[in-house]
This record gives sequence, structure tokens and C-alpha cells, in this order.
Amino acid sequence: MNKTFLTFFILLLSVNAQTLDFPSINLNDVPFKITIKNYPDSLKSVSVNILQNEKNIQSILFDKSSLEKEVTVNLNGNFQISSNEIKNLNGEFRVIPGWLSIIPPLLAILLALLLRQVIVALTAGIVIGAFFIYDFNFFIALLRFVDTIMIDTLVNRENSMIIVFTLLFGGVIGIISKNGGTVGISNLVTKLAKTAKSGMLSSWLMGLFIFFDDYANTLIIGNMMRPITDRLRISREKLAYLVDSTSAPVASIFIISSWIGFELGLIATGLRSVNSDINSYELLLQTIPYRFYPIAALFFVFLVAYTQRDFGPMYKAEVRARTTGKLFDNKSVESNLDDDSLFNNSDKAKWYNGAVPILVILFGTIAGLIYTGILNLTNKGITDFGLREIIINSDSFLALMWAGFAASVTAVIMSVGQKILSLNEAINAWTKGVQSMLFACIILAFAWAISDVTEILKTADYLISILSDSLDPRLLPVLVFLVCAAVSFSTGTSWGTMAIVMPIVIPLSFKMAELHGLNFSIDPTILAGVVSSVLAGSVFGDHCSPIADTTILSSMASHCNHIDHVKTQLPYAIVVGVVCMILGDLATAYGLPTYIAIPLIFFALYLIIRFFGKKVSEAVV
Repeated sequence: MNKTFLTFFILLLSVNAQTLDFPSINLNDVPFKITIKNYPDSLKSVSVNILQNEKNIQSILFDKSSLEKEVTVNLNGNFQISSNEIKNLNGEFRVIPGWLSIIPPLLAILLALLLRQVIVALTAGIVIGAFFIYDFNFFIALLRFVDTIMIDTLVNRENSMIIVFTLLFGGVIGIISKNGGTVGISNLVTKLAKTAKSGMLSSWLMGLFIFFDDYANTLIIGNMMRPITDRLRISREKLAYLVDSTSAPVASIFIISSWIGFELGLIATGLRSVNSDINSYELLLQTIPYRFYPIAALFFVFLVAYTQRDFGPMYKAEVRARTTGKLFDNKSVESNLDDDSLFNNSDKAKWYNGAVPILVILFGTIAGLIYTGILNLTNKGITDFGLREIIINSDSFLALMWAGFAASVTAVIMSVGQKILSLNEAINAWTKGVQSMLFACIILAFAWAISDVTEILKTADYLISILSDSLDPRLLPVLVFLVCAAVSFSTGTSWGTMAIVMPIVIPLSFKMAELHGLNFSIDPTILAGVVSSVLAGSVFGDHCSPIADTTILSSMASHCNHIDHVKTQLPYAIVVGVVCMILGDLATAYGLPTYIAIPLIFFALYLIIRFFGKKVSEAVV
């Protein structure tokens, strides 16, 4: 009885025990937060000491009105935290030089470009990051790479659902390739896309049509258009560019997409942190005309397709494809979906056997977004809502998974029902399709893992800390664009970049506005420019990064060598990005209206492609 009472008493005490919440890894001279949980009512204040080698380095005073403190440590090494008032309030953390945090992503990017082996590059980046995280112990870093970092990545719910959808989609492509559906669609579209120009424009238009999700856009367009562009001798590098440059840009600026809820949540959080009464959805809408890079990227794809002019590595790739028929270089590895055995039903090619499963994914995803949105709103007790609220509260990952499963079942039923394939043949084709996506899923997992490592090492915080000195607020949009581009390029995640930077730059914008006498409620130009720069800069950096998941998916869906895709797309992305910074972010911050800035950007891009681009047809003899 006494033991039972004692155990209960200890458990009761532990429920309300005071704890400290702080990162285990921090950077030299980069702020981090320490929070006290379950603050005791009996104490007016609590002093927390930061010690190194039993020497008090810094003391922080907490009280009931201030339970979270921002702390900066300008020494490296291991530190202890203790409190004089509460003996069990303690812990340990490490501080490392800030520049170490950028080594893992930079190493991964450099090795990817030099070795042309993405998995090796990502592995090296993750392991060196783990080396920094686990106290510079290489053996422990190798163990944690396998048993902690990769496992944590794979058990993440959203990551798992993306992998499942990707595999399901691969299965669908496997079946419609086997049952002749892909050939049927190719034959149908080829009637319209009879030239390279019309083929590229068809890819661009299809990219605009699939606006609801960047992953779905990439996988659908790449796999659907590849047989057509192959027939028209359009290089795989060009197809990958068409796919990559219409996926995230479309999804990021369309008000009904899987991006909208995420973006709106970040903006609302930032506004709440400064107690602003600005409506977050209204601000979101105001940012759309200021998202110069996604808008200009879509227009530049149209220019390249319409004028049939290219420059840099893309020009060489296109000339190679048109003159020699080599759609990819000898270093590229073809997918199982190009196996001739998958296309032995071309005599039974029916376009609807390919189109119907794809439409099931398209409309199934939209239906899933609506269903999950309504369900989540109902669970919250909200009964009065519109389409905007439904999309904001939807679960795009669930919707994509459901749609992928429904499309797989539909493809099997249609193939077996028409006696084009036996059940065994349909399942084998589905399995081959899934297998063709395994490599993409492996790279995705490694890309997510290095993103997790950069988050632990606070790579984004370091980049922001060295670039966020006090400036003219009118320079803030272009500065934020550059910071987000650098972070997104280094980490390979546009969403991760937005999640990290948005809560920082919105309060920063308000502080700078206050110092310079600006009122965002009256003139929201700078604020809209800053918020849009977070979103646009993240997409830009993601486009340029060889470790970005959408870049990897574009390569996989187009069956293009990944590094070749990065090398050919990079000059185009940089050109568009620079023009947008000068004529968009800077010009509008100094008063130029967006309805003038956007046409100016379009005109500048036209001049660039007109005078620096070469017609591929002129090289074909």
C-alpha cells in the first residue's frame, strides 16, 4: 500500500515538473530560444544559468509573464544549464561555429555536380551533418545515419504518403503503358502536336491545367508527354525543364491548390506574432501579383516553346536530339517503363485506357481535397464555410494517396475488363511501374533526410543571421528573395524554407517599418513584397537545387539524367530570377506598380531569348 501511494505521489509530482525546452545543437552568435514549461506559481522569478566547465557564462531571468527567452552564445563547445531556485531544472547543449551548418548541403550539391551520383552526394552530406550533430564522432554519425536520421525520415507521415502516392502513380503508368493507353494518348495528342513547337506548347498547357498539386503535375506531365516529345525529337532535358518549370510555379500562385493552406497558415502565424489586424487571406491575395518569379518562369517556358530558341547547355541538348535522335546523353539510365515489352499492345491502343486513370487522379485529388476539407471543418464545429475554407483545411497528401489507389484499381479493371490484359499481366505491369519509381523514392528519402539535418544544424538561421542586418525596408523584398533562394537551394525544400523564414521576416518587416515610419495597413506594398519574396524565392532556389524533391521528380518522370536536368535548367532559372529581382522586387519596392512591372519583365525576357537564344531548327541540316 505504501509503495503504491509513493509511486502515485511521484507520478503526481512529475506531471507538473518544471522542464526546460531548448535545442540540443546551436550555432555561435546565432539566437536560439529557451522556454520554461509548467512554471511554478510559488516563485516570482527563476534564474537560469548557462555554464561551461562549471563557469557561469550567462544568466537568464524568467517570470510568469516571460516564459520564453531568446539567447545568444558566442562561444563554442558543450554547455550546461541549471537553476538556483529549481534543482531539477537542468540540461545540456552544444554550440558549434555557424559556418559548419552550411557544409552538409554545399558538400551534397558539389558532389552531385562533380560525381553525377545524387545518392552518393546526399549520403555524404547527411553523414557529415551527422558528424557535426553527434559530437564529431564519425562512427556514431554512421550509426545514427542508418538507425535514426533515415528512419525518422521514413516514418514521417507526410513523407510516407508522398512515397505511397509516387509508387501508386508508377503502378498506374505501368498498366496504361502495357495496355496501350499511353500509345493511344500519344497518337491522339500527336495529331495536334505534329511539330516540336506544338509538342512543347502542349506540355506547357497541360502543366497549367494541372494546377492543384506540384507532385501530381510533375508525375502526370512527365510520364504522359514523354512518348510524344520523344517522337518529336525533343530532348529529355527540355521535357524535364518544361515539367519542372510549370509544376511548383502553377501550384504556388493558384488560389486552389495544395499550397494555399500551407502558405496561409505561415502568413497568419507571422501576423499573429506582431499582433497585426491585417487579414491573412487578403494579404495572401495581395502577394500574388508580387510573385514575379513563378509568373515569369511560366511565361519564359512559353517563350522558349513558342520561339524554339535556346541558349547554353539546353541549346546543345536540343541540337543533339534533333540532329542525332539521341534524346539523352550516354550517361543517362533508362527506366523499366521504356522496355519494349511494356508496349506490346500498340495494336489495341485506345486513348481512354490511359486518359481515364489519369483523370481519376485529377478529379479524385480534387474530390479528396474537398472531402478532407469539409471533414476537418466539421470536426472543428464549423458549419458556415466556402470553397476557400474547404481547400485551406484539406489534406492534400491523403487526397493524392486516395486518388492514386483509385486510379490503380481503375486501370486494372479497364485492362482486364476489355481483355487487353489478364489479371496476372495487369498486376505484373503495375509491379513494374512501381519498381520504376523506386529509385525516385530512394532519392526523395535522402533529400528529406538532408533537409532534416540542415534543420537540426539551423542552416537557415545562420544564413538569415548573416544577411539580415538593418537595411532600407525597400531593399527587404529583394534581400528576402536572395535569402530564401540560398536556403531553398541549400536545403532542397521550398516548403521547409517558407516555414523557417516566414515567421522571421514578417516581424522583421514590421520592426523595420516602425523604424522608418511606414504603415502596412495603409500601404502594404513592402509587406506584400516581402511575403511574396519568401514564396517566390523558395520556389526559385528549389528550381536551381539538385537536391530538391521536385527537381528530382521532374528528372525521374521525364527519364532524364538528373544532373543534366539541373545543368540545363539552371541558366534559365537564373536569368528569370535576376530579371525578376531587378524589374520586380526592386522596382515595385521603389514605387513601380505591378501592372507595369510584370509587362516589363515579360518584355525583358523576350529580348533575352530573342537576342541570346538560337533557333534550334537552324542547326538542323
